[in-house]
Amino acid sequence: MSKSAAWLDYQVQAGTPVLRAGGEWNVRQLADLADQLEKFEFGKYTYPVIDLSEITELDTSGAWFLKNIVDKSHRAGVETKMVGISAKHEPLITLVQQAASSSVKKEIPQRRMWLVNVENIGQAAFEVARQCKALINFFGITVIALGRSLRHPRRIRLNSLVHQVEKTALDAVPIVCLLSFLIGVVLAFQGADQLRRFGAEIFTVNLLTLSVLREIGVLMTAIMLAGRSGSAFTAQIGTMQVNEEVDALRTLGLDPVEVLVIPRILALLISLPILTFLSDVMGILGGALMAVAVLDLTLSQFLRQLEEAITLTHFLVGMVKAPFFAYIIGIVGCYEGLRVSGSAESVGRMTTKSVVESIFLVIIADALFSILFSVLKI
Repeated sequence: MSKSAAWLDYQVQAGTPVLRAGGEWNVRQLADLADQLEKFEFGKYTYPVIDLSEITELDTSGAWFLKNIVDKSHRAGVETKMVGISAKHEPLITLVQQAASSSVKKEIPQRRMWLVNVENIGQAAFEVARQCKALINFFGITVIALGRSLRHPRRIRLNSLVHQVEKTALDAVPIVCLLSFLIGVVLAFQGADQLRRFGAEIFTVNLLTLSVLREIGVLMTAIMLAGRSGSAFTAQIGTMQVNEEVDALRTLGLDPVEVLVIPRILALLISLPILTFLSDVMGILGGALMAVAVLDLTLSQFLRQLEEAITLTHFLVGMVKAPFFAYIIGIVGCYEGLRVSGSAESVGRMTTKSVVESIFLVIIADALFSILFSVLKI
């Protein structure tokens, strides 16, 4: 072994086991020292004394290694002391020991779970309140912009409006008609199955038509548009926001609300009543088909019962809701699109949020309308 190499040895002096250390204890020798240390089984043998008199060189790494040897002995249940420390090495060993004793981890107090839950609920409530405030603010901005556009019709971008009507209304006709037809079939079948127990199958027509005209037709159409057109609005405007096209509009002196939002809201205000009417018609047709097939009613009997069951008021109750639902879907979809920032991931997140918020607010608005019509006895 060379004189510069670090080494460890074991001797018994005056009946006391002594672990002897010598050579250059620096960072270059740590790997060799670790291999040598494995031979000294601290869990099996004890070393109450470590002799450092033959160490010729010591740096911080070597001092930390010595401290780890002492710690191993302590964990084995032996109080170990270092002897033979030279005057030039003693300050470094003392400094390392002081640093180790002062670096004890402070325990982080455990918070009670119920406090964490209360905090999370409070933060969620504040976030909802902030979102509601921002959405109401955006609602006011769109109302002002819409009023300005209606007062000066030349400000309305007709090409964009026609394009959005085509996308929101014309392209949605097949899916709206199909789903409304199937919903009418389901309502008629389930209603007939229940009313047959009381011998009142004929009133399936009343149940079907009132449900479709007052609630199901407009509500299902609004939900489909929220998932189809509302999400498209968010994705389109959000992509423009990521590509800084919205900032470019502002640089050109154009109002993004007037250019991007108003045509989409007007398109929904036109499209949703039309689609609601088609949904009502297809729902009643689906129910008529099932009633004729299951209830053994003739088409003339169905039409006669239909004429007795509904009035113009029932039809108007559903149609009145359509513009309000359309406005909700439009402002939520465009608002979330303008909030997109950073990356494509933000576009996806805001699109999902837009659909959920739109459907949630549409259902709340429908519940409020139901309460209002009930109070007014309409």
